[in-house]
Amino acid sequence: MGGSRVQVNKAHKTRFSSKSSRQVHKTSLQEKSRITKPGSNVAKGAKAARLQRNKMIRDQKRAAILKEKRASSGSTSPPRVIVIFGLSASVNVNSVEDDLLTLLSSKGNEPVFSTVASSEYKLRTTVLKAPHGDLSSCIEMVKVADLIAFVASASCSCEEGTSNYYIDSFGTQCLSVFRALGLPSTVVLIRDLPPEQKQRHELKKMCSSSLSSEFPEDCKFYPADTKDELHKFMWLFKEQRLSVPHWRNQRSYLMAQKVDLVPDDCNSGNCTLLLTGYLRAHGLSVNQLVHISGAGDFQLSKIEILKDPFPLNARKGQDLMDSDELNDEQVIRSLAPDKLKQEPLIIENVPDPLAGEQTWPTEAEMAEADRNQKQKNLKKRILPRGTSEYQAAWIVDDTDVEDSDRSDDDDAGDGMVLDENESCLPGHEGNNNFDLDDDQASLSLDSRDNDEQTDVDSVMMEGENLTREQIEDEIKKLKDAHAEDEEYPDEVDTPLDVPARKRFAKYRGLKSFRTSSWDPKESLPPEYARIFSFDNFARTQKHVLAKALDMEQGYMDDCLPAGTYIRLHIREVPVSVASKLCMLGKRMPVIACGLLQHECKMSVLHFSIKKHDAYDAPIKSKEELVFHVGFRQFVVRPIFSSDNMNSDKHKMEKFLHAGRFSIASVYAPISFTPLPLIALKSVNDVAASPAVVAFGSLRCVDPDRIILKKIILTGYPQRVSKLKAAVRYMFHSPDDVRWFKPVEVWTKCGRRGRVKEPVGTHGTMKCIFNGVLQQHDTVCMSLYKRTYPKWPEHGFPLLYA
Repeated sequence: MGGSRVQVNKAHKTRFSSKSSRQVHKTSLQEKSRITKPGSNVAKGAKAARLQRNKMIRDQKRAAILKEKRASSGSTSPPRVIVIFGLSASVNVNSVEDDLLTLLSSKGNEPVFSTVASSEYKLRTTVLKAPHGDLSSCIEMVKVADLIAFVASASCSCEEGTSNYYIDSFGTQCLSVFRALGLPSTVVLIRDLPPEQKQRHELKKMCSSSLSSEFPEDCKFYPADTKDELHKFMWLFKEQRLSVPHWRNQRSYLMAQKVDLVPDDCNSGNCTLLLTGYLRAHGLSVNQLVHISGAGDFQLSKIEILKDPFPLNARKGQDLMDSDELNDEQVIRSLAPDKLKQEPLIIENVPDPLAGEQTWPTEAEMAEADRNQKQKNLKKRILPRGTSEYQAAWIVDDTDVEDSDRSDDDDAGDGMVLDENESCLPGHEGNNNFDLDDDQASLSLDSRDNDEQTDVDSVMMEGENLTREQIEDEIKKLKDAHAEDEEYPDEVDTPLDVPARKRFAKYRGLKSFRTSSWDPKESLPPEYARIFSFDNFARTQKHVLAKALDMEQGYMDDCLPAGTYIRLHIREVPVSVASKLCMLGKRMPVIACGLLQHECKMSVLHFSIKKHDAYDAPIKSKEELVFHVGFRQFVVRPIFSSDNMNSDKHKMEKFLHAGRFSIASVYAPISFTPLPLIALKSVNDVAASPAVVAFGSLRCVDPDRIILKKIILTGYPQRVSKLKAAVRYMFHSPDDVRWFKPVEVWTKCGRRGRVKEPVGTHGTMKCIFNGVLQQHDTVCMSLYKRTYPKWPEHGFPLLYA
């Protein structure tokens, strides 16, 4: 049965075999003895080491969780802060607060203060009631909240137009703000449920289903009508592991339970502000600077450690202190700052106007220079635009005469020229026939430029003198400008009465926005002499945070641990600001936070910002806003720009457009990331709460970030001949055409070209393109200049007169 009918079996599959097993037939017996698996003892040792390492990691995590739990709910921890927030105006928040305080108070004692120590729950709690309609108070309370208890009424019906049946418009606005700040642990208390059990269960289920999309996934819903239900909630709250936003764990802070002021005998305008409360999150050194929310940065003159008024482990037979004893706090110890170690309060850099001088002139040389200057002022001199008096002293008069005798035909090399880095630098005037009077006139015209002063600024300065009709007209103009900017971005018209080379003298052309170079240190404004910058900000932040951690873990004598009941003596606070803080302390918490190194100094901060969905009014660049950045508040006038990831240059935006993120650049005190941002804007009505206009987060601190304002000059083809075209209405003078000749032009249909020469005397120019130009096309020229934020007149909200 041989031949082709011999049985052939399928080969053995070696898909899952190792390479060594497939080559085993090629290995000698001696090598087989050496190539063996590890010994059993070695395997057992590796497995034991792996198990030991995993056990050690589990023990470390368990110890860290236990330490965190003891720090948040132990006898030495500060009281937990519960903020009660009503989701609608119909919710009775006062009854919820009274029920919680009564439940936490000891039997037979009525609650006197918002902070109570419960021996039954072995917990100290501070209960705060968020006033409905007061946005500023709600924001300040949420910044210090350990738990937000949202209260919903099962029997209420909110106004039409809201997204949820149980939440009104103010509740929706506050929820969006709380999410931007970072929500701590949250619960929802449902009130006004019917007594019948079946209806009660169905209504609670319906309310939970309707509200679950507005809160985090781990948010729990509790009925809170009876004492037993609140008792169950408090037991779960005691055992709950609370989560707080990460930015709150970087700095120590104090929520003042008592605000006082002591007049200063030496200076009648200043006083010493006294803030009493529990120190939270981290330890605080007496040598640190502190920031009072809304008031500014200050130094400490003294810290007093007081006896805890709400001890958790009180002795038997010893009741808690009454109100008279609380007013007379017992001082245990005082700490005074060390003048050698205390952080200096340096907010702005003081520039030296003579820092660039190499020699100091004598009195005779200064007198002779004054005489020469007076003689030169009597004689008209022709100088390039932007020439200072010091530079003018080096220009020889004969050269000026020769320059003035030049004809326009010989002036072809002057004007806006491209440098070696493919950028257009307006270093010289295109026409030297303009004298000093013309330059001064151009400066007065530039002062009316929209680039320097906006319509919003005039409304801000003269808002008190405007009538209601005038304010409405200004708002209408602003909305029209916003709509025009969206339809025709960056397009401007060349003025008829001012030469374009003078009107746009600060602008330059770029061959490529992405690759062309721009020196970040060139022509900086005077405000840049007042700010601070870092060579490597990320490295500085890492060093500062490590230094703060070492100070807290080093158990230094000048550093107090978290949970201590203290009184801060803050010196040199203006009396007007301290009086406002004493009044604010009655309706909202006054917060003082410790500042890290360098955080009091001014610099240029950049925020990633997005317009709030509920705010429909236009927000213009350089408009005055109030930024809430973590615990801090300051008044800023930002400029908005796009976030260009592929270039070191970023395009300025005139308005903050809805639906996308932009970068807001401001002059503000240095802050270390991460920090949330809430942007508020004051409304015309002084008594009304500010409006939430935007939210975001801190991106970086970088004064060298280049923000360029782009303008587009447009012209229209008059005659087209294949690749050539005569373009008009972009300029109105042949001198302007020669000045902007080196700048590249482009069309809206995708053609690119250059200016060849002027035609006629009315600003028409001949252009050459890389393709056939259509008659209906529009010819454009892009120009750029660097812009900077506006320096705010008032640094902090409470400094307003």
